[in-house]
Amino acid sequence: MYRQIIFSARHLSLSILLISCALRTYAGDSITVSAADLQALVQRVERLEQAQQQAVEKKDTLSPQIGKERHFTIGGYGEITAKHCFFSNNYLRYGKNPERFANDHYGEFDLPHVVIYMGYDFGHGWSVGTEIEFEHGGTESAIEIEEEEGGEYESEIERGGEVALEQFWLQKAFNRYAIIRAGMQVIPVGGLNAHHESTEYFGVYRNEGDFTIIPSTWHEVALTFMGSTKNGWHYQAMFLPGLDSDRFNRKNWIKPGAGSPYEFKIANVFAGAARVDYTGVKGLRLSLSGYCGNSFRNTLSKSNAELDESAYKDVKGTVSIGAFDFQYKDYGLILRGSFTYGHLSDAAAITQYNIAMRKGSVSSKQWVASDALAAGIEAGYDFFSFNHKLKEKKQSFYLFARYDYYDSMFRYDGKPTDMYSWCGRHRAAVGINYFPIKQIGVKAEFSYGILKQGTRADGTRGKLYNDEPQIAVGIVYAGFYQL
Repeated sequence: MYRQIIFSARHLSLSILLISCALRTYAGDSITVSAADLQALVQRVERLEQAQQQAVEKKDTLSPQIGKERHFTIGGYGEITAKHCFFSNNYLRYGKNPERFANDHYGEFDLPHVVIYMGYDFGHGWSVGTEIEFEHGGTESAIEIEEEEGGEYESEIERGGEVALEQFWLQKAFNRYAIIRAGMQVIPVGGLNAHHESTEYFGVYRNEGDFTIIPSTWHEVALTFMGSTKNGWHYQAMFLPGLDSDRFNRKNWIKPGAGSPYEFKIANVFAGAARVDYTGVKGLRLSLSGYCGNSFRNTLSKSNAELDESAYKDVKGTVSIGAFDFQYKDYGLILRGSFTYGHLSDAAAITQYNIAMRKGSVSSKQWVASDALAAGIEAGYDFFSFNHKLKEKKQSFYLFARYDYYDSMFRYDGKPTDMYSWCGRHRAAVGINYFPIKQIGVKAEFSYGILKQGTRADGTRGKLYNDEPQIAVGIVYAGFYQL
C-alpha cells in the first residue's frame, strides 16, 4: 500500500508538470522545459519517496503487525466437559463388596484444563516461553466472619482445583540442529505428553492409559538439547531431577512422584529423558521416547547418612520407561496409537519403606508395582472431506473409535499378581468430533470400561468388580497466534 502511494506521488508530480506546460501553450504562452528542470523534479520526487520509505520502515519496527518479523506468541488450549457415569464413585467401590454399588451412578461438569501460553522472541536466537494451567477451574479460598458462630473468623475453600506454572523456559537457538533450553518444560515421554493439546486426541478427556500411569502433563525444571534435520528427524535429550518414590502408589504407579509438594524440587538423584520423531513421510509421524533415573533418595523423611546406615542403603528405585507412538493423517483419515511400558526396581523395598512412614507424611503408604503398561489406538474419518465447500472452510466431522488397555499393577516385584486387579482394565469408546473451525471442536463419546479379571475368594477366576460405562460431551479449543 505504501509503495503504491509513493509510486503515485512520483507520477502525479510529472503529470502536473506536463499538464501545466500544455495549458500555458494552449494560452499562447511559449514555455521551454529543459532536461535539467525535468531531472531536478524527478530528483525531488525520489527524495520524497526515500523519506516516505524511511518513515514506513520506522513504523514497521514499532508495529510488529506491519513488519515481516513477529516476536510475540499468545495462545492456549482447554476443555469444557460434562459426563454421566453409570457406576459408583464411592471410595469403597473396589472393596470387598463391590456389588453394593452395582446400580449407583453420578455426573460431573468440569473444566479439566484451561491453559494460557505466552512466548517472546528476543532475536539473535533467544526466546522465552511461559504456560499457566488452571485445572478444574482453579482454586478459590476466603476468610469470612461467621455471624452464626459469634463472629469467629473462618477459612473456607469455595472451589477446588489447581493453578500451576506448567512451563517457564529460556532458549537459545544456534541453528535448526542445535537448540538449548533451560527451565520448567514438558517432558515429552509418551504420545500424550508430547501431544496433550485438546485438539490432538479424539476423546473428550485425555487418553486414560498414559494419563493413569505416568505424569500428564509431565513438567519439570530441566536442561534440554534439541534440534531437527531437513529430512524430517527431530530430537530432544533432557537432564532433570529424579522422581520422588515417597509418593508412588498402586492406582497411578509413578505419576505422583513428579513435581514436588515442597517449595523446591528435591534433587538428590537425577534422571535423563529423550525423544526422537520422524516426519519425513507425508502425513506420518513415528516417535520413540524414554526416561531413566533413580527415585528412592529423593526424600526428606531421612537424610542420606541415615539411609546409608539402614537396611535400605542399596535401594535405588530406578524408574525406566520406554514408549512408542505414531500418527497418520491424510485422505480424511487420522490413525493414532501408543504403547508405554515402565519398570521400577526395588518395588517391594519401596512399598515397605512407604507403608512404614509416619502419619501425615506425603506418602500414600500403598503398594507400588514393579511394572506398569498402557497401550491404546484410535482411528477417525472426516466425512466432511467429501464436500469441497466444507473442506475449503476447514470444517471437519470425524467419527472415531478407540481402544485402551492399561494396568498400574501389572507386575509386583517382577511377578504377575492379582492384587488390586481393579488397577487393570480394557476400555472401548466410540464418538464424534466436529470442528466448525480448526481451533474449536465439539466432542461426544460413549465409553465402556471392563475391569481385569482376578482370583475370587473360592479360588476361581472371573470378574471381581463392576464394569464402568459412561457418556461424555465437551467443547475444546487450541490455538497459538503470532503478533
